[in-house]
Amino acid sequence: MTDSSPADGFTAQTECGGPTRTPWRAFLRTETGSAAVLLVAVIAALAWANADLSSYDRFWRTHVGLSFGSRSLSLEVRDWVNSGLMAVFFFVVGLEARRERDMGELRDGRRIALPVAVGISGMLVPVAIYLLVNAGHSTVHGWGAAMSTDTAFALGMLALLGKRLPTGLRTFILTVTVVDDFVALGVIAFAYSERVAPVALLVAIGILGVIVLLRYEGVRRGGWYALLGVAAWVALWESGVDPVVIGLVMGLLTSAYPAARGDLERASGLFRRFREQPTPELERSARIGLASAISPNDRLLRMYHPWSSYVIVPVFALANTGIQLSGAQLSQAFASPVTLGIVCAFAVGKPVAVLTASWLSARFSHGRLRPPVGWGAVAAGGTIAGAGFTVSLLIATLAFDGEQLENAKIGILTALLCAFTLTWAVSAVIGLLPKRRRNRALLGTAESIVDLAVPVDPELDKIRGPLAAPVTVVEYGDFDCPYCGKAEPVIRELLADFGDVRYVWRHMPLTDVHPGAMLGAEASEAAHDQGAFWEMHDLLLAREGTLRFTDALGFAADLGLDTERFERQLRRHKGAGRIADDVDSADLSGVSGTPTFFINGRRHHGAYDIGHLSAAVRTARQQAALTEPES
Repeated sequence: MTDSSPADGFTAQTECGGPTRTPWRAFLRTETGSAAVLLVAVIAALAWANADLSSYDRFWRTHVGLSFGSRSLSLEVRDWVNSGLMAVFFFVVGLEARRERDMGELRDGRRIALPVAVGISGMLVPVAIYLLVNAGHSTVHGWGAAMSTDTAFALGMLALLGKRLPTGLRTFILTVTVVDDFVALGVIAFAYSERVAPVALLVAIGILGVIVLLRYEGVRRGGWYALLGVAAWVALWESGVDPVVIGLVMGLLTSAYPAARGDLERASGLFRRFREQPTPELERSARIGLASAISPNDRLLRMYHPWSSYVIVPVFALANTGIQLSGAQLSQAFASPVTLGIVCAFAVGKPVAVLTASWLSARFSHGRLRPPVGWGAVAAGGTIAGAGFTVSLLIATLAFDGEQLENAKIGILTALLCAFTLTWAVSAVIGLLPKRRRNRALLGTAESIVDLAVPVDPELDKIRGPLAAPVTVVEYGDFDCPYCGKAEPVIRELLADFGDVRYVWRHMPLTDVHPGAMLGAEASEAAHDQGAFWEMHDLLLAREGTLRFTDALGFAADLGLDTERFERQLRRHKGAGRIADDVDSADLSGVSGTPTFFINGRRHHGAYDIGHLSAAVRTARQQAALTEPES
């Protein structure tokens, strides 16, 4: 069990009830936090280059070689970073893309079309602008440097702007940048690779085939994949194709899925056996059982994403953004078609492309393909998409050298400043709108994905609050779970603060972890038969320790219930059908731990302290208000 404070804004629930970071929330937190580290790396590179350019160039041009028997591979340190370490960066991108497809916003096939259309448009329009500015110049071949959004800087800007923009914009930006990175990598592989050696390329494809076969056979040992990945990287390098592509491919092959309750129960059983007999054999079985309950995508994202965001991308920035800045250098750069093309592509092309593609998709699909946020937020997303850095810089190093490369770097850094300035301006204008129009501009009216498989039924569900409330909070809970007990006063405070929220309790007894879980659920149902469900609910969650039969009878007596009738129903397990129905609905909704919350049908990934739950309820209430006619 993981016991961390629910005050952490990026916590959710585990099978045993303890809050822990969800992969999606952890991904956002890592990206936004890493933006600051990335900015420090850029400043350090500029300071180093302006203090001693020869030292900067000498270090990154140092050759480092590896020997494999009679074969050797010698590259500059910068090449090891750009093609070696960046393969890990693209591996993380591939993992997140696969996760979004399997479990995120893109799991609904109809929702794939919009980010694909926006992502591709958000690359084609900037490229067209760059080509227009550079028409007739030898720099026209550098068009690839003007098309790719940097995820870390984009999400970092959203973090800095805080409550000015809706949280749904983060999801929209991320899904668009996943498409962006995928296409950009194809551009690197086919447009900016050297002359291709067919034999080496066939070897690389063959190794990828072996990797696919191992995935199909269910092999989970990471060592095999690491070894084959390195071999494929070397083969691609020898073929002339930039080997960063191997990272994305391997990431896309790594499936994501929620932890199934059955797998978690088996893992609990294995751990209990080890607890009773701590032998090496049982330790290994417990370790394998625990690992197998979590998808490979989850484990690898948790392992590599911090390294990618806090080490690899900043090192890449340190290796590639070192340029000397002076008045003459800047004057010359801003007269260059390379700099102007990149700045115009990102500052003008990206916002126009994102807005236009989103509007056309909504119009020609008759509203079926609408952005998950309002048009004001889409406009802000377009300006944020103008933050190009990592992939753009990588392509610039492949397309240019010398003075042209320096100009491209200045253009990329200038586009970053423009993106933040324009986004701040758009959010400021939205903030001046009247409240209702501001909410519509930020939130929109698109239907969100409904995660709650079984809708709330006032005839069957246990409900607190007004039946016709615009916001419904559903909790799957366990009366023997200490974290459900911690959440109870938070729910009470939430209902007191918001008079238009209804709260629904559904049973999710984790009998493999909490011995008194089923008895607690049955006791609440026996009390419900006498009209005292919520009174029993409160007593059960307020107590400490495992519930015993005599405790349940004592609670019934304290509530003034007919104890004989209560005991009779309890012994006959009256209400077991209702409990089973709740558990079935939990399974259909992908619930595996307690407490798990749904707000207006959407699963709440995050802390269940009053601050985070209130913010989620407030957003849901604003969204619901947009569908009501104006008075």
